Amino acid sequence: MSTETAPPSSPVAPASARASFSVRFSARDLLNVAIFAVIYFVIIFAIAMLGIISPLVMLLTLPLSAIAAGVPYMLFLTRVKHAGMVTLFGVVVALLYLMVGHPWQSTLLTIGVSVVAEFVLWAGAYRSKWAAIWTYVVFSAWFTGPWIPFFIDPAGYLQGVGMQSMGEDYTAQFEGTVTIPAIAGLIVATLLCGFLGALLGTSLLRKHFRRAGLA
Repeated sequence: MSTETAPPSSPVAPASARASFSVRFSARDLLNVAIFAVIYFVIIFAIAMLGIISPLVMLLTLPLSAIAAGVPYMLFLTRVKHAGMVTLFGVVVALLYLMVGHPWQSTLLTIGVSVVAEFVLWAGAYRSKWAAIWTYVVFSAWFTGPWIPFFIDPAGYLQGVGMQSMGEDYTAQFEGTVTIPAIAGLIVATLLCGFLGALLGTSLLRKHFRRAGLA
């Protein structure tokens, strides 16, 4: 009695190897970008509003925002399956902040760091947890943007409409508290807090990361 050997079945590629690099956006992709960009914007905007208390509080909202916004951003990355979504997310965020009065330099910087963040996630084939973490750290560099006019012309910044609307007492406190070295130090602290925010996000969203194939 002859026996036939069944042909070996074709190996099934793991989910991480089947990541799509298409730049075609589905309706779900666009919806995810829009929803998470708005959530990210609202969280940071709400925290930034605490800055009306005092200039010192305004400075402290930078690292706090980077930590708090890490959770929705990392959740967004679990939805990213192909190139372009991270960049589009940054463009939407940049335009939202431009609408509320951020300088044009900040808009360009936000889009620029979004492109760099996209390459970081791409380097991890859109399936690396650590690439996702560093993607958020790179994107958090956009917090530098609103301060570019201050670095260029501190005196002119104090005479701007935004500062003058805060009142003389607030402006006087700002002038005595906010300096270029202080802002530079806060930006470094914000990037460090971006790393902590990414770690917090991956910890809280561990199940989502496993489901998305991020390892």
